[in-house]
Amino acid sequence: RVGKPVCVKVTGIEKDADGVPRAICSRREAQMDCMRNKISNLETGDVIEARITRLDPFGAFCDVGCGIISLLPIDCMSVSRISHPRDRFRNGQVIKAVVKNRADEFGRITLTHRELLGTWEENAARFTSGQTAAGIVRSIEDYGVFVELAPNLAGLAEPRENVRVGQQASVYIKSIIKEKMKIKLIIIDNFENGYSPEVKYFYDGNHIDNWEYSP
Repeated sequence: RVGKPVCVKVTGIEKDADGVPRAICSRREAQMDCMRNKISNLETGDVIEARITRLDPFGAFCDVGCGIISLLPIDCMSVSRISHPRDRFRNGQVIKAVVKNRADEFGRITLTHRELLGTWEENAARFTSGQTAAGIVRSIEDYGVFVELAPNLAGLAEPRENVRVGQQASVYIKSIIKEKMKIKLIIIDNFENGYSPEVKYFYDGNHIDNWEYSP
C-alpha cells in the first residue's frame, strides 16, 4: 500500500522517547467497523459507490469501503459485450454499482453495474434515424459489424473491410426499429482513437427493486 491512500482507525496515542505524541493506527479495525456498520447491512439492489482497484479479464475488483474489495463480473458491466473490463473502466475510477447479493459468511458481496445504464428504450431515445454518431466496434460477424453507441446499446452495421474490434467508428443511423429492438447502421469511417462512449446513469436513487432491459 506504499504511496496509496488507506483508511485507518486510531486505536491509541503514545509518546516516543522524545515525548512526541504518535498515533497508533489499525487498518483492520477500520475495515471491521466498515463491515459491521455498512457492508453487513447492505441488501440486494442497494446502490453504492465503488472505486476500481484492479482490472482482470473476468471482471473488476472494487473498493467498497476501507479497502474492502468486491468483484464486479465482466458480464454485469453492461448489456453491450466487451472483451475486457478496461474497455469500460480504468483503475482508480469511482463508479456507481448495485449490490447483486448480500454479504456471505466471509463478508463478500458481488456487484453489478448495467442496471444503472438504462433500458434499450431509454438509450435508443437519445438517437434518431438519419443521425451521425460515434461508437466503438465491439464485434465483427459475417453478416455485419456490431457498434456500441452507449454501454447498454449497440447497433448492427453493414459489413465493411478493414474494420477491427476496439476501433472508433463514425456511423450513420439508417433506422431504429423499436418493436424489434434493432438499430441499423452504416459505418462512415473507422480509425484508432481512445474514444469511449459516455457513461450515463439513468437511475439516481439508492435502491433498485427490479430491472428489466425491455418489456
